[in-house]
Amino acid sequence: MKRIVLLISVAALALFASSKVSAQGKFGPDSAECIKYLSYYTEYYKQKNYDAALPNWRKAYNLCPPTARYSMLSDGTTLLRRVIQANSKDAVYRMKLVDSLMTIYDQRVEFWPKYAISSLNNKALDMYNYMKNDNEKLFAGLCDVVEQTKEQTRANIFLFQLNTAVDLYKEGTLDPEKVINVYENAVKYLGMMTPKNDTEKRSIEKTIEDVESLFITSQVASCDNLIALFTPRFEADPQNLDLAKNIVRMMGMTEGCTDNDLFLNSVTTMHNMEPSHTSAYYLYKLYAGRGDVDNAVKYMNEAINAEESDAVTDGGYYYELAAFCFKNGKSPMAYEAAQKVVDLDPSLAGKAYMLMGTIWGSVVCGGNDIEQRAKYWVAVDFMNKAKAADETLAEDASNHIRQYAAYYPQTAEAFMYDVTNGQSYTVSCGGMRAVTTVRTQN
Repeated sequence: MKRIVLLISVAALALFASSKVSAQGKFGPDSAECIKYLSYYTEYYKQKNYDAALPNWRKAYNLCPPTARYSMLSDGTTLLRRVIQANSKDAVYRMKLVDSLMTIYDQRVEFWPKYAISSLNNKALDMYNYMKNDNEKLFAGLCDVVEQTKEQTRANIFLFQLNTAVDLYKEGTLDPEKVINVYENAVKYLGMMTPKNDTEKRSIEKTIEDVESLFITSQVASCDNLIALFTPRFEADPQNLDLAKNIVRMMGMTEGCTDNDLFLNSVTTMHNMEPSHTSAYYLYKLYAGRGDVDNAVKYMNEAINAEESDAVTDGGYYYELAAFCFKNGKSPMAYEAAQKVVDLDPSLAGKAYMLMGTIWGSVVCGGNDIEQRAKYWVAVDFMNKAKAADETLAEDASNHIRQYAAYYPQTAEAFMYDVTNGQSYTVSCGGMRAVTTVRTQN
């Protein structure tokens, strides 16, 4: 029985000794003093008596290892912020305090990796608050934080980083490429974030808008700068979808920067790798702007034929295609496209009819006098349809009707060609065909 008690006593002593060694390891060689001052400052801190907590915290910080207690470091940042604020007019001392604050953050990251992300984010915020008088140091610090935290960076830090980069650019100490890289990373990481709720989602979206707005207004990314920067990148990897999207986004935001080969080629890469009716339509607009009719028509047809576009969208596409073809001397193609609008989007029927009437009224027809003028009967037919379909077009349609009616043949003249008023008449002209009714002037 005595042996059992002795064994228990020895075991307990060993456990106590082990705990003591462990405690000394956690709280340093002078563990008693460390624990004492940790206790002192903590009591004052809980009471929000920060002035009394500060000297005791300093003692604890000097005596205890960083691993002693995480709160010692996190509370220390709070206390140091108060001291920094109180010494705002002493620039030299204030900067030393800021350096000490940054050191504590570094210790939080190194010795308490579980809290590294939040520590780095808070470090970045304090950098922005206290280092604005040294943009180069601030920028280097913010870049270091973002490099470590990536998409876990607090959203507004990206805005601070870009703002600092823009300031350095304006000072002439940072080249445009580095500012553009900061912007690219910001948009990329913000896009990778997973918001926890709708409020956070809106906050991220607002930050993206602010980042883009700042970048545009900074005028760092002139079109020439973007072309010089991205052309070699694109040529080296023309099938890089992310690169192509980035080029399109950035050049699209830069005034007058969409009419160049780099932008066109980047949009083409996007369309080839992720085809959609919107990307095809965008290519139509680009080629139309260049006067490349064949490619414009090709991509508009791709937009129309895309499975994801609905009838109303296709109706709008067909109307735009019809107007574009008519403007570029392709009347048969314009007429064919305009005819399809009516069934797809009835709200555009009036405009489509008016366009068809205009196409017929402007086409040049050969043959005898009646064959040359018969087009006006067809034109008036469509103008009447336009009036019936959309009353807002009535006045314009009526004006066209008066103009076209002036070219109707005289009754006697029509009789000479065995054509009488009210007779059905088929018109074939300029690659188009329509059935109409003869009308003459008395």
